Amino acid sequence: MEVTAAVWVCLLALVIAGGRSSSSVEARKKSLKLDSYEFTGRDCRANVASITDFGGVGDGNTSNTKAFQAAMDSLAKYSAEGGSLLYVPPGRWLTSSFNITSSHFTLYLDQDAVLLAAQDENEWPVIEPLPSYGRGRDADGGRYSSLIFGTNLTDVVITGANGTLDGQGELWWKKYRAGQLNYTRPYLIELMYSSEIQISNLTLLNSPSWNVHPVYCTNTLVKGLTILAPVTSANTDGINPDSCTNTRIEDCFIVSGDDCVAVKSGWDEYGIAYGMPTKHLVIRRLTCISPFSATIALGSEMSGGIEDVRAEDITAINTESGVRIKTAVGRGGYVKDIYVRRFTMKTMKWAFWMTGNYGSHPDNNYDPNAIPVVENINYRDMVAENVSMAAKLEGIGGDPFTGICISNVTIGLVEKAKKLQWNCTDISGVTSSVTPKACDLLPDQGAKQTSCNFPDDTLAIEEVEAHACSYSKRYL
Repeated sequence: MEVTAAVWVCLLALVIAGGRSSSSVEARKKSLKLDSYEFTGRDCRANVASITDFGGVGDGNTSNTKAFQAAMDSLAKYSAEGGSLLYVPPGRWLTSSFNITSSHFTLYLDQDAVLLAAQDENEWPVIEPLPSYGRGRDADGGRYSSLIFGTNLTDVVITGANGTLDGQGELWWKKYRAGQLNYTRPYLIELMYSSEIQISNLTLLNSPSWNVHPVYCTNTLVKGLTILAPVTSANTDGINPDSCTNTRIEDCFIVSGDDCVAVKSGWDEYGIAYGMPTKHLVIRRLTCISPFSATIALGSEMSGGIEDVRAEDITAINTESGVRIKTAVGRGGYVKDIYVRRFTMKTMKWAFWMTGNYGSHPDNNYDPNAIPVVENINYRDMVAENVSMAAKLEGIGGDPFTGICISNVTIGLVEKAKKLQWNCTDISGVTSSVTPKACDLLPDQGAKQTSCNFPDDTLAIEEVEAHACSYSKRYL
């Protein structure tokens, strides 16, 4: 059953406790509107319109796909004239996929606005697979375009006063499990080949698959999202930066059927050939609930490489694992220079999990000699309680994961915990002040080492500041 906003409001409380045609429309200046709303954005816009200007009807039944696309096409002319903002007022706005077509653009959802994803798959355009994947994740060939999609954009903001994107995903999950889909399910938000992106202050419900997917992007800020899906839903990852540089994810609450944050960079031979890593990624102040998956996953599609990931002040509740590194022979690429600190975990299967045997391949053409490199992995200043097993760390025979450092970590165990708390093979590294005591492959350094590394420099994406933007509402 899909999750309603009302149900999730209750869950959040528990967690905290313990018409006009487009041809006649010109964007209006803000002086023409009544009542106000404001938000912080990377830039403010000079030209503003409402989806109702383009024939939009927020009754939950009328399709607004053409209205949204007409709005995007009309507002594109303001890209070089102070940019534009499309306001979505209170209502339930049924739509299938639409494309953001202009740079210097903001999409703003009122707090009582809901974008409802259409459930007829015939209404969803099919686009080419990503070049770094070679095929769709769910099926060979193409994939359905995301609810909000855009490519080759600069300075785009998708935000609101916690307005909602409801993917109505249950039908898609059932079809996926029954093998009834010919293409990969749509995501809620996907931006490609874009820069200076902000996705913030929204509630995302019941995505058909992944929720937020920036891919081949630079300088991306994802902030203040509430992402909610049933914990048994298929592949409803929260935020998946994919072959992206300079990304900041912060202040998000995620309940998911898959990884809350999954860091990716392409799949096997396709990702190796494309060769675009994910690097310079900051993740902070994240709360995750995902009983069958990870708080932060690195991989398994990591063939373009993952490096310089900095995660801090993270809370995981009833989640399978805290940090998970997933890769396999045939992936190639690397996962290196990973830094995690101040992580609180409550009710976990594993605190730490690494595997070099994560199977799935896009086809049989992968190179069995493409061995991934995993090195310089740093975890420090962590506390966990009600954990079944401290760690399952398995590298690749003949090519171990190296440079693992874990310090100042206390893991409290469940009453009937596993007898073997650290299951380690084909890894090397050190520990310091870790309870329960780590495996012999991670010897305790005692007083020789007080803490593992965490960079003290500042990444460029951390210095990005948003501006206060204020507008007035128009009710038509």
